Amino acid sequence: MKIVTKNSGALWAGVISGLVTQVCDTVALCKGKMEKKEYALQTAENVSSAVGITMGVEYGAMLGSAVFPGVGTAIGSIVGGIVGDQLGRYVGHHTGKIVYNQPVVKVKAENVSVINNMEGDQTSIKE
Repeated sequence: MKIVTKNSGALWAGVISGLVTQVCDTVALCKGKMEKKEYALQTAENVSSAVGITMGVEYGAMLGSAVFPGVGTAIGSIVGGIVGDQLGRYVGHHTGKIVYNQPVVKVKAENVSVINNMEGDQTSIKE
């Protein structure tokens, strides 16, 4: 089994993708365009999608290299990233639903509020 290192392009593809989608979702939550429950589900999807992309790109490239070195590597990493993203989102969405529907988590999540100061110097999460 190959270990993904911090210098791996696959790792950074997953991290950047997950970070961008999480920032977009956080902005939507702060602006009131997304409810807390949806934000919790999206966060689970974003994390699992990032992992899926990382693994998909890495293993897709390996499979592509085994079939047709060079071109197969590029095609395999692209297809692997797409499949990994979709599979990661599916798993994350359903895992998020299971976790969020637990009574203890529901109560805690409903009591969290995000306050965005218009001056831009403070963003806090209160419970």
